[in-house]
Amino acid sequence: MTNVQDIRSRARGFSWLRTLSAVLLMSSAVSLAAERAEAFELFGFKLFENDTAEAVEVVDPLSYSVTLEVTGNDPDGDLRSELEAASQLVQGADRPVSGSIGLIQRANGDFEQLIAALYENARYAGEVRILLDGRRLADLPPDASLGGSGPVPVRILVDPGKQFRFGDVSVRDADGRAYSAGEQGLAPGQLAKSTVILDAEQALVLELERDGHPFAKVSGRDVVADHARGLLDVSLELEAGPVAPFGQTAVDGAESVDSQFIARMAGIRQGEQYDPEELAAAEKRLRALEVFSSVTVRGSESLSGDGSVPVEVTVAERKHRYLGVGATYSSTDGGGLEAYWGHRNLFGRAEKLRIEGSVSSLGTTGQAKDMTWRGAALFEKPGVLGPASKFVSRLEVEQENPDAYRRFSVEAAAGITYELTPQQTVSAGVNVEYARLTDSFNVDLETITVALPLEYVRDTRDSKLNPTSGTRLSLLVEPTYEINGGATFVKLRAEASAYRALDADKRFVLAGRVAAGTIYGASLASVPANRRFYAGGGGSVRGYGYQDIGPVNAAGQPTGGRSLIETSAEVRIGVTDTIGLVPFVDAGLVSASETFSGAKFKAGAGIGVRYSTPFGPLRVDVAVPLNKDATDPDYGIYAGIGQAF
Repeated sequence: MTNVQDIRSRARGFSWLRTLSAVLLMSSAVSLAAERAEAFELFGFKLFENDTAEAVEVVDPLSYSVTLEVTGNDPDGDLRSELEAASQLVQGADRPVSGSIGLIQRANGDFEQLIAALYENARYAGEVRILLDGRRLADLPPDASLGGSGPVPVRILVDPGKQFRFGDVSVRDADGRAYSAGEQGLAPGQLAKSTVILDAEQALVLELERDGHPFAKVSGRDVVADHARGLLDVSLELEAGPVAPFGQTAVDGAESVDSQFIARMAGIRQGEQYDPEELAAAEKRLRALEVFSSVTVRGSESLSGDGSVPVEVTVAERKHRYLGVGATYSSTDGGGLEAYWGHRNLFGRAEKLRIEGSVSSLGTTGQAKDMTWRGAALFEKPGVLGPASKFVSRLEVEQENPDAYRRFSVEAAAGITYELTPQQTVSAGVNVEYARLTDSFNVDLETITVALPLEYVRDTRDSKLNPTSGTRLSLLVEPTYEINGGATFVKLRAEASAYRALDADKRFVLAGRVAAGTIYGASLASVPANRRFYAGGGGSVRGYGYQDIGPVNAAGQPTGGRSLIETSAEVRIGVTDTIGLVPFVDAGLVSASETFSGAKFKAGAGIGVRYSTPFGPLRVDVAVPLNKDATDPDYGIYAGIGQAF
């Protein structure tokens, strides 16, 4: 039997830019503080920034060539791939080392890493031999001289041996109480990977912490390999420690953000029983304020005099002022430009002010009065009704001129969002809009519309920018009253999207979306044109013009509708770490009635290219209509930032 003393776990990790000829898409951002900005970011690359890092010079460089040979049972070659990934000799073969000493040091480190990789594959009888210039590593003195006229030959010989399974498993605390770690795979008969033991230890400690034991730990570990039986016996001893409540919250690292505000937004109530999930939720909540470049929330390593666990919040502030510009393009609707300026900490408590402007339909019209433009000021204040709440407001002036209508409007909106759980939020507000509208039913119509939007969102996606798993569901109920015309109606809309990776590396991701909506209580002509449903374009059904799907009047102009259905499906394929291909199919319909009658589906299909950047993937899609009418385009090209949904 062998006492296995060292079980290790490792995390392994790993840009280029390709110009797209058919479309230009640019997005950039500059962070500005009181001092002069020092860098400009374009597609995630920093320009005009002094690079002070110097290349590290290798003293007495020595080159080597390496081969890794695996004997025994490895039919699919997976073990060999993992050993190559763990080996610094293999991964660094194209980089010389500092003389013979450097090569010996790298080989010694490799030996430990390769043994750990075998343990991770439940192989505790394996053997690793490393030969440098034909000599066993174990026999070389520290000052050995290696090399000659060419690269030093290095051979790594691995006999992995058989895989072990767990034999006797015992998990107890100091009082003799037994625990089970079967859910983590730590049970007799299961494959005895070292990572299973480590994961089980973490899960057991976390379970004790959730029960209010802030200093729970594994106080003893005895792991014995029985080579004759091919079994690994494991005995773990847990030390729970005392049950304790949370104490006071202290903040370190704050500069211009108010420390008391930070402690309040952490939301950890003094006197409540210790729970590590509360610490994680507090950290996430503070990161969501977007005023910190780093946030750490943890319990103190010792109890205070009253027996509580003080909470320590450590933050580092980011630059609070920022400026950005961007561009989009669609072959059916022309180009667009936008610019924005913002402040993340306006009054010292993470209040956000953002002023933005945009113009679109560039290239489709030569007159300013026909262009679409928008200017807006947005203000947010977190924590108005406790840490989980946020006040949001918006003042917006907009002119748009799609095929369906012409509109000039001034809109003011205010509301509250509240986080029910980390995945669920609700919001309620009021919108007041004055508009001058011209649509297919009315000419020079003035409207004053008051709406009370109520929305519920459940979001379990693993990433907002590029999700590979999870779902998002949003439900909107918007009672609305148009004062001048006297129309009262309720707008309902639901949208759901889901994401699932098909492989462990998440190179293939299925993504789907479905949306539906309807308007009750008023005729189509009584509903202001900008509040009706439309479909078609880059954010809807690709291959068609913006808002061009649905009923039309006698002149062929879209009228919009009172009901909507949309659906999309994509396969997101990672070709490289930065480049992806996305074949997709979209479909949608818009009906003048509230029951979807009298409408037909329009479908489009195509393929897109994605380029990953720190601020989200750059997107270019090319689509064709599958059931094209005479007024529909032959194809559409769409460009933007972020996935289509």
